[in-house]
Parts: sequence; C-alpha cells; structure tokens
Amino acid sequence: MSSPSPATTAPPPPLGPRYWPQWLGLGVMCAGARLPWGLQRLIGSGIGALARLLAGERRRAATINLALCFPEKSQAERDQLLRASFRDLGIGLFEFARAWWGSAAPMRRTVRIEGLEHIAPLRAQGRGVLLVSGHFMTLEMCGRLMCDHIPLAGMYRRHRNPVMEWAVKRGRLRYASAMFTNEDIRPAMRHLKQGGLLWYAPDQDMRGKDTVFAPFFGVPAATITATHQFARLSGCAVMPFFHRREGAHYVLRLGPPLQDFPSTDATYDSSRVNASIEAMVREAPTQYLWIHRRFKRRPPGQTSPYRKDAAAAAP
Repeated sequence: MSSPSPATTAPPPPLGPRYWPQWLGLGVMCAGARLPWGLQRLIGSGIGALARLLAGERRRAATINLALCFPEKSQAERDQLLRASFRDLGIGLFEFARAWWGSAAPMRRTVRIEGLEHIAPLRAQGRGVLLVSGHFMTLEMCGRLMCDHIPLAGMYRRHRNPVMEWAVKRGRLRYASAMFTNEDIRPAMRHLKQGGLLWYAPDQDMRGKDTVFAPFFGVPAATITATHQFARLSGCAVMPFFHRREGAHYVLRLGPPLQDFPSTDATYDSSRVNASIEAMVREAPTQYLWIHRRFKRRPPGQTSPYRKDAAAAAP
C-alpha cells in the first residue's frame, strides 16, 4: 500500500515544551473560531483598530501602498481606506480561524457564487485550471466556500514555525483536496496536467524566485512568473477568482479563462495577471492585504518607497 501523499496530509504536530506557548495561542484562535459570526465581526473590528494604532511599521507600509495605488484619491479618502482596511484585517483573523476550525454554516446560507459554468467545459476536457487570486483577508473562508462546489487544491508558502505549519496545513486540508508548498512545483504541475484545479495567489514579492517587473496599479512590481510557467508547461487554463465580503455575506466569482494565455512573453503575461488582481482589489479595496511591502524591490535606479529616508510615496 502506498503511503499518503505529503500534499494531502499534515505533518506530525510538534509537542515539545518549547512549543507550548504557541499551542496556547492556537487554542485561543480555536476558541475564537467558535464564537457567533456577528460577535466575531465586532471583536475583529476592535482588534483591527487597535492594530492600526500599535503596528506602526505595518501601518506605514499600508499608508505608502495606498498612496502609490490610489494617487487620484485625497489624503482624507486614503485615511478612511486605511482605517477600514485595518478593521477588515481584524475581522479576517476570525475568518481564517473559522475556516480552519469553525463552522461555515452561517456563510453557506447566504453566499453567492457566480461563474461556475466556466469550469464545467474545461473539466469535461480533462484540462487543468489555475484559479488566480490575491491576498485578501477573505481568502480562507472564500476558499472553503468554493470547495463546497469544486475539488480545489491550493498553494502556500511553508511556515518556518512548525506549529503554524501543522495548523495551517491541517486546517486547509479540512476542505482543500491537496496543499502544495511553493517548492512543490513538480507535484503541483502533475496535479494540473491530470486535470486538477489549483488556487494560487501570485501577488506578493517572492524573493529569490523567477520574477519580472510588471505594473500593478501603474507601479512596477516584482512579480513571480509562475502563472505563465504553469500554463506554458501544463497546458492549464488560467481563470481569475474574485471574492469579497459584503457585510455578513460573501460573493465569489470565477471569471472566464484568460484568452490566448500564455503568450511567449512572461512579462506581458504577468502584467495581465496583475491587471486581473488589480480589478479584484478595486472591487474590495479594504479587504486587500495592504500591510505587505508589495513594492519593496525596485527596478534598477529606483529606491524602495519604504525606506525611512525615501521622499514621499512615489514609484
């Protein structure tokens, strides 16, 4: 009998005394996952507001990102976006916890899913599908809700902390068909070639990876070319996966497959992927992870906007 695939099983939980404080933290998250959804949103909003006051460096990064991406907005409008984004960040902590350890029943009663008709003909052909999205605070809950309708695997960055690695993978395998780390390129490629569906978020600066500078909100951003490579080598279709929270409800939408993708130009394809993610952000700007330093690496001759001695937030 063959052993279980690492993509479908969580690692053994680390139980030594050095990890007990982390297990305590996970216990708190697990308990929080079982609170009523309305109470979670209320507490999460407070946690996010507190984080905005205390997390100075992350607040500064988010402020710079918003200035870069929304130069047409006034300072007052961007300040309002900043406050709302931290509130959604706090709510997102409970969304993560509920997706991993709690019940999705309240969300299932009101979720609206659009675009599943784009998946059916591709699956009938036995063709793999890469669902491309971004790092939104809703991604865990919306991923779980989408898995109610299609057998969706995911990709993620391995956590250095073994307790978090165990928790994240075990939690996601409650609903995902498989989980591949960003180092598991061959197994993920095999999954797509066999007609599998894979969710992927290529919107963070992955140092040491194959990247190009492609525009994101008109600003050159170091962008991983994996979407282009997956499509080129596996023949999979690439589809945008939009998701957002509207009050207590969720809206999930699969866009039609990107046409004439991939091309022979990785930079052009990466620009198309960034444009799709930008459209997602514009639909739900407060739910995006603005605290990530998306523009830290710059083209030659340009300075990181996050440097303390940098001038105002300018590309």
